[in-house]
Amino acid sequence: MTQGERRTPARRTVLGAAGATVLGASTTLAAGTARADAPDRTPGRGHGYRSLPVPIVIGHRGAAGYRPEHTLGSYRHALDLGAHVVEQDLVPTRDGHLVCRHENDISGTTDVADHPEFASRKTTKTVDGVTLTGWFTEDFTLAELKTLRAKERIPATRQENTLYDGRWTVPTFEEVLDWAEEEGRRRGREIWLHVETKHPSYFRSLGLGLEERLAKLLRRYGRHRANSPVFLQSFEPSSIQRLAELVDAPGVVLLSGPSSRPWDFVEAGDPRTVADLVTPEGLRWMASYAKGIGPTLDLVIPKDASGRLGTPTTLVRDAHAEGLILHPYTHRNENTFLPADFRKGTDPTAYGDAFGALKRYLETGIDGIFSDNPDTARLAAADLAARD
Repeated sequence: MTQGERRTPARRTVLGAAGATVLGASTTLAAGTARADAPDRTPGRGHGYRSLPVPIVIGHRGAAGYRPEHTLGSYRHALDLGAHVVEQDLVPTRDGHLVCRHENDISGTTDVADHPEFASRKTTKTVDGVTLTGWFTEDFTLAELKTLRAKERIPATRQENTLYDGRWTVPTFEEVLDWAEEEGRRRGREIWLHVETKHPSYFRSLGLGLEERLAKLLRRYGRHRANSPVFLQSFEPSSIQRLAELVDAPGVVLLSGPSSRPWDFVEAGDPRTVADLVTPEGLRWMASYAKGIGPTLDLVIPKDASGRLGTPTTLVRDAHAEGLILHPYTHRNENTFLPADFRKGTDPTAYGDAFGALKRYLETGIDGIFSDNPDTARLAAADLAARD
């Protein structure tokens, strides 16, 4: 039996339940299904992030569990599956356009290797201290980049997603803003975005600063205000500080492993690590310019040596005490991405007990979660609401 044959019934069950339970039975979660000509009573409409449901589901790179990431198809599918918010990662082209890719290295997410006219563009670079060989967005004009097609990044894990290889181009952020406006009209509600500046110090060193370009687009589309339907996120605190000076949209500081240091800290000689930032003092400092944090899930519930979930940390309580919301990352359904105690069977690409893991994470009181599988996360959020 192939991977696709094994997983399809389970996926249909999830989708069917999502349609009946998440988008039907729950009056709180059904608000997003209003007709375009009906009064808009969607949570968060014009009232900022504090009026969004808790916990919110953020479609990670769209619906990356089902479609090639950072494509308009992936973003649209995330909304269809119930995501409250859809994520974009931004990197620049050589001529200064912001495009949606998780990394500037596009070797694994486009068909660039199949284009002989770009063979000479393959190169080796060091980005944030990591040496990479491949093709990079900053070496292409937008017109050149638009000749490429997007493809699945991890085909060995998500072979079903390869069905959509070549279907979509790499979208610009401006195209996404246009798309969000059109989707908002069609669905009768605001479309919330969660926008990340990728490697901002690196790109600033190349004369391709991200924040000013992003702020300009946000202002053009009216998404620069404190109550605009957008979050701005970055792993570099200085990028969020810079954005806070340009626009009023809420910022979220992303946090990786405890021993890691944000790259702008490395360049500035700031000795603080993520472990320092998640102390009450560090959280208070971030709250002076940001509205939230996006920690790795391991900062919320660490894993033991066997990879099983341990005891939750005090991060949720401590962050809330400083007025910060928490949007941890990333939930995925496949065994390979789940804690060891929620895996099923021996196939790393098969679905495990994703609902069991989500229950543990959501019970900590987090305000939202990034998910490659928004339908699964929405059902888990509905389960939590039903118990409250």
